[in-house]
Amino acid sequence: MARSFDVIVIGAGVNGVWSALDLALRGLRVAVIDKGSLASETSGKFHGLLHSGARYVVRDPAAAVESWHENQVLSRIASHAIEDTGGYFVAVTKSDEEYYDEFTKGLRKAGIPYHDVDVSEALKEEPELSKEIRRVVEVPDKVVYARDLMASVALAAYREGALLLEYMEAVEIKEDGDELRVRVHDKLKDSTLEFRARAVVNAAGPWAGEVARRAGVEDVDVLLTAGTIIVYNQRLTRRVINRMRPPSDGDILVPYGSVSLMGTTAFIVENPDELQVSEEDVEFLVKEGSVMVPRLARLPVKRAYVSIRPLIRVASREGSGNVGREATRSFRIVAHERPKGFFTIIGGKFVTGRLVGEKTGNIVAEYLGTSKKSSTNNIRLLETGDPYEELRVLTGANELVVKNIMSLKNGMDEERGRMAAYMFIQGFIAAESRKAIGA
Repeated sequence: MARSFDVIVIGAGVNGVWSALDLALRGLRVAVIDKGSLASETSGKFHGLLHSGARYVVRDPAAAVESWHENQVLSRIASHAIEDTGGYFVAVTKSDEEYYDEFTKGLRKAGIPYHDVDVSEALKEEPELSKEIRRVVEVPDKVVYARDLMASVALAAYREGALLLEYMEAVEIKEDGDELRVRVHDKLKDSTLEFRARAVVNAAGPWAGEVARRAGVEDVDVLLTAGTIIVYNQRLTRRVINRMRPPSDGDILVPYGSVSLMGTTAFIVENPDELQVSEEDVEFLVKEGSVMVPRLARLPVKRAYVSIRPLIRVASREGSGNVGREATRSFRIVAHERPKGFFTIIGGKFVTGRLVGEKTGNIVAEYLGTSKKSSTNNIRLLETGDPYEELRVLTGANELVVKNIMSLKNGMDEERGRMAAYMFIQGFIAAESRKAIGA
């Protein structure tokens, strides 16, 4: 029962799973551990937007360029998980319209394609838009289905030999000669396990500071900004709708499958384990969203949820109102002096998870003396594009469960069946990974 690895990745969010895949493709023995399950926190609780980068071209141009590059890569290697909706930036007020020149200048500088859309044509395309809109710019925003993509990355990593160990919390990381010893609490069996690795990647997102402290590192400064998102029980637009203004609260409406997600807010939190939906935030989002799409004010909100962005902390400009909005959406990878072989990822976005994994893989591979290059930009995730088909080839999977899920294909509940398929794939990987270490 192997409990010794080249690399242990702590955190099964988008940065952690892409890092695991990148390292496994380089021939390294990798395990991902998470105190919860795959994409159970930030990576499964954002707004579903696969950024074109347009949102950041003025205030955060580096993040804009990264987002546009990765938008194109993911569209090529994971098309099954992405809907090419396109996106409108709409100016509703005079102030919005005045932002147009700065906005389009930023788009050109970042190399992000766009074109102006006649208002009357935009209203034909998106009849729910406000009749007060003054200007419309179309950009290549898309929608990414988080669970589809994350399960696909996890499956690819598993097939390269990586393990996915859910409900295992790293409680202590210590140097032990040339290795790191990781003590883990198995939350399913309430037992303690010990792992060894030549390197540990801290990809715990909002909990990265806490994980670092468990390794004796006190200087990981993650800015925790929470945001509320509300859900409407119908798809109101074909495209992603953005407010044409600097990034702010209540300015994105995303058509996510059969529902619409309206977001988001940004407020600083100290404890990522203590979050709750604020009625004031819900009311604010309804009010702001209805400026772009008036019908939002008349529809009931189905539900709301809160997610945390783990950002790189920056100094706030004097007089600015929101340090969370000023923080870059780019990322940083820290190689700590002690414990040796301990690395922390800070920041990033869902759209840049693959890039974060590549850059993390470069740093860790160099540390371990591995010369093999990253190849995630060329991998084809879920080659069939169909999770149903993947179920057929999972050796050792529960045959009755597989047949029951397969029976949903080509029927009225096929889309629900696709999600069941992804969840079964995830569960299968996690169960087989536990078997591999005797847990």
